[in-house]
Order: sequence, then structure tokens, then C-alpha cells
Amino acid sequence: MDKITDKIAALPNDASFFSLEFFPPKTQIGFSNLQDRLQRMSQSLRPLFVNVTWGAGGCTSSRSLELAEICQRQLGLTTCLHLTCTNMKRKVVDEALREAQIIGVRNILALRGDPPRDEEYRLDTEDGEEEEEVKENNEEFIWAADLVRYIRRTCGDFFCIGVAAYPEGHSDESHPREQSYEKDLPYLIEKVRAGADFLVTQFFFDVHAYTRFERTLRQHDSKAFRKIPIIPGLLPIQNYQILKRTTKLAHCRIPPGLLEALDPIKADDEEVKRKGIDAISDMIREIQAVKSDAPRGFHFYTLNLEKVVGSILENCNLVPPEPLVINGEDSTTSDLPATTNEMNGINQKAVNGISQLCKPSDPPSSRRGSITSNYLTTTSNDSASSAPNATNTAINTTSREATWDDYPNGRFGDARSPAYGTPISYSPYSLPCTPAQARSLWGEPTSLSAITNLFTSHLSGKSVPQLPWSDDSSPSLSSETALIRDHLLTLTTTRNWWTIASQPAADGVPSTDPIHGWGPAKGFVFQKPFVELFCPTDDWDDRLKPFLKSASIAPEISFYAGTSSGRFESSERSDAVHAVTWGSFLGKEIMTATMVEEVSFRQWCEEAFGRWEEWARCCRDGAARAYLRRQREGVVLVNVIGHGYRDGEGDRLWKVLREAVRR
Repeated sequence: MDKITDKIAALPNDASFFSLEFFPPKTQIGFSNLQDRLQRMSQSLRPLFVNVTWGAGGCTSSRSLELAEICQRQLGLTTCLHLTCTNMKRKVVDEALREAQIIGVRNILALRGDPPRDEEYRLDTEDGEEEEEVKENNEEFIWAADLVRYIRRTCGDFFCIGVAAYPEGHSDESHPREQSYEKDLPYLIEKVRAGADFLVTQFFFDVHAYTRFERTLRQHDSKAFRKIPIIPGLLPIQNYQILKRTTKLAHCRIPPGLLEALDPIKADDEEVKRKGIDAISDMIREIQAVKSDAPRGFHFYTLNLEKVVGSILENCNLVPPEPLVINGEDSTTSDLPATTNEMNGINQKAVNGISQLCKPSDPPSSRRGSITSNYLTTTSNDSASSAPNATNTAINTTSREATWDDYPNGRFGDARSPAYGTPISYSPYSLPCTPAQARSLWGEPTSLSAITNLFTSHLSGKSVPQLPWSDDSSPSLSSETALIRDHLLTLTTTRNWWTIASQPAADGVPSTDPIHGWGPAKGFVFQKPFVELFCPTDDWDDRLKPFLKSASIAPEISFYAGTSSGRFESSERSDAVHAVTWGSFLGKEIMTATMVEEVSFRQWCEEAFGRWEEWARCCRDGAARAYLRRQREGVVLVNVIGHGYRDGEGDRLWKVLREAVRR
């Protein structure tokens, strides 16, 4: 029973179920560690099915298929592979469908992906692509409905096909005021009539918006949605900044009560997670309380993290009971392959037992989460969670394996983490905004001074609230960056060294400090200063690198440098790891919130230079596209860490860089 709709149909009408979504980590070691996490979660949580994401334009196709094969074959989990269709040649879609059939995946979530490039990015054939190839990219696939029709035409009923639905309307490029699910309904009807079997929604936090949306679909005159499974998507709250960023990009409303509860504790991820667990648990109970003639499902965007999801599932008694084992055999599923019996408790004969633990319950005691510094990520251990529900002893959200990296791991996270490279925006663009917003924010520059002016305007807090490399869409410069603004402006205006990340030193600052503070109260935080910047290649080779490697400076700093062509240099061993933000808190081990090391820097290099290309694609003017691409080829991404952070040492990095600028 590998089709999702068959598994749902086998459940009692009053049952609840859940599914989990995972993405392929950006590093190989993160990918390997995700396999251990998946096995642990499949055994203890027993989801009805899992989703594996597919990068825009097929950029993660091989890793996505590898992850889907691990889930389906190795772990025996019913697996749903995401598949986007725009900006991909038909043969790539065909190959993905063939591979899915070979590995036994019977479920596809058909998505549009990026807006078609020939329309959205105004691309032409000047970059060497043959006209026929450009035509083939979007000849057949413009909308998700086109992909659904294509799968049905070429594969018949082999696949169970899901599509996306948007309770608050599809954000795309629209302004929130123009966004509504009513406007999207004709497209959703078309997807269902093309052959879609179930719906999974965009995440939301406004339960009333979801229940109104569901009621509208069920009662719609088209009768297209009368029986189709509708699975609400939920994004567990891991971090305040990520919550604000994702909801802004998706134009997703956060109820005022939730914001009021989170705002006073936004610097303490431990408290944010605890409040978030309660908030999502309450959302689930509200939805369960709405009358339904079919089983209730919940889809979790896990960000490859298990602790918060596990706590929510425990709170709501959503984890199915383990099948009865007699004489070493699963009495209800002994006819199934061993991998399926062991890894997937929801199966052909045990489904009737699910309803026993799928009723709303009173919330248990609050559970404690983890700590990060703003949107930056960590590798800390946190075993302060409450004991797991006694009825689900296999779920151990307090285990070291479950919590050692329980953070969305972005640019400054741990490259070993299964969550490294978290797609926290859930946006179809690698940039922090849509193409139209990019043109509005950054224009279409054709000169060095125009780009430098963007950086200086951003640092000065003027008309550029974010840059292509920003991960935070806050409308103002952070208070930390403001402390070193003059140093950064000197680098930018004197030598066109464009800074994209930085922090000042901090030496045992109270965790409640309004500028540097993070984590629980009564703690102390520490920071080494660092800066990350784009430096002209000639300046790097002839000026900055020789100075940093000089005998008088080298002991005080570490550096990493990379180019768009893959050239890499560092002052460090390949296995060196630099903690640049850490904290000491009562009753806890030292928490490392920010780190810099080779694996994650190399991965970030690829993405950072990719954002130059994405910015170029947003430009309608061919001269601007060509200029941005030349800049991409003509700069080096450099990260410089200063090791002095104690009182009197914190300014040393900036003095070194000023001296390098003036040499």
C-alpha cells in the first residue's frame, strides 16, 4: 500500500495522521547524518508518509532522488517526491519519473517551481543556449496543472499525485492586499481536474483562514474538492527571525496573540520553541475539533529537525501505537517486508489501531527548546526537555542524537548537521525576494559606483533594507552592525570591498544585553569579530592576502577565500572549526551559536556567487545582466576572523583591515 490516498482511505474517518517533509542537506556529511535521523524518526514517530523536496529547476535532483530511495527502500517509508516543472527540460522530468518508478516511489507532489524564466527573468539566447532548448524548457510546462496532465498522460495511474494549495492565497509576486485564495481557485480546480489526488497546503498560522479555506473547497459548486484529501501544512516555530522571514516571504499572517507572546522572548530560542510547541499544538486541536467526514492529516515542514516536531506530536497524541510484537514478529504485518514492518508502524493491517491515540488531549507540561543567536545557527546540546509521553517511550526528544544540532542550520551553522542548508524561506527564489522586488530594491547597475552605492546605502540605513546576500529582511540595520558601521563603510568606500556579513567582539556580555544578548537570562555571551566581503581579485592577490599572511598579522587572524570558479584558499587546516559566537548559561554546556569552517564556507561560496547570477537574471537590461556577471567573475569572497575578543582586543581586526586598505 504505497499510494498515499490508499493509506488515507484505509483509516477510520475519525482518525488523525501526519506526514513529515525533509530536504537534501547541502553537504555530504550532513546528508549522511540525516540518514541516522530519518531512521530514528521513522522508528519512533511512524509517519503515514514522508515528502522529499526538489530544488528549483531541478538543482537538487540527484540528492533528492537519493534521499527518496533511502526513505522508500531502506527505511520502508511511503515516500512522496516533490517535482517542479518550470525551467526544466522535459527529459529531466522524464528521467525523474523513471527513477521514481525504479526505486518504488508511487507518490509525486507536482509543483510549478520558479516562474518561467523567459517570462519572469526576460532571458533570451545571448548566453549561448540554443533557441530550441529555451523553447523546450517551457514548451509543455507553464503551470503545475501542466505537470499533472503530463504525468497522467505518460504514466497513467502509476503515481498518486498531490498538488499545493494556499489557504491565504499564493504569494508569488503579488502584494498581500491582492493575494487571496478566491483568486487562486480556478487554478486549483484545474489541477484537480487534470488528475490530482490530494492537496497539501502552504504553512499558515491563522487557523480561521485555514478552516474557512477548507469549508469553501468542500462546498464549492464545482464539486472538485468534495472527497479529495486536504492536508494542512504546519511549520514548527524554531526561531523568531525565521518565523518573521518565512511569513513575510509567503505573505502569511501571524495572529497578533502569537506575536505578542513571542516578541518579549524573541532573543531566547529556548522560550520561543516552547511557546511555538504550544501554539502549533493548539492549532492542531482547533482543526481536529472541526467536523470532518474523513481522517484528519497534518503535514510538517520539519526543516530536517526532530525535537520540536516530536514534542508537538506527543502533545497531540498523533504518534500511532507500535504494532503488537509476538514471538519476535509483528502480529499485524508479518506478511510485509521486514524493513516496512520495522520502520513504518502505519501499514496495511494495523491502520485501525491508529485512532486510539489520535484524539485531542490536554497539553502536557511545556518543553524546552534550544538556543541560537538571532537567525544564526548552532551545534549545541540541549537535554533540558521534559520527559517524553509515557505511552510513546520510543520517542526521546531529550536524546543527545535528537538535539545536538536542533536548529535550522544556515550560513554559519554546522556543516555536519542534517539540517545544514535549511531552505528557511520556502521561496522559489535563491534571492531573499522576488525578481520584481529585486529590481525595485537594487535596480539594474552597470557601474562599480552603482554597486558600491547600494552597499553604502545599506550600511547607512537608507533606502536599501537588504542585499542579495541578506538572510534577514529586517527594515533596519542590526544594532550590532551599527557598532562597526564606520569600519565597514571604510572598507566599502575606500577599496570597493563589499561587506555582506560581520559582527563586533563581545566579552562576557549579559545574555539580556539589548545589543549582543541571546539565550536564557542569567547567562553570558562571547563573540570574536569577523567580516565577510567581496574583494576585487587583484586586491585580494596583491594587497589583502599578502598582508593577512605576513608574519606580524597571521597569528591574530584566520581567513577563508573562494571564487566563482572554485578556487579556494585558507590560512587554516581543512578540519579547523572556529566558534565565533558562544554562550555560557546556568545548568547548560557551552552553547556555540555561530561557527566558521571550510566545509560550510565552500558551500556558501557556491550559493553566494549563485546569487550574483540570480540578481543578473532579474535584470531586464542586457547590459546590466552582463555587468553583474563580469563582477561575479571578478571578485573573491573572503571571510576574516579576528581572534582577539577580550577587553582592549576587540578593535584589533578592524585596525588590521584599515591598515590593509591604506597600504
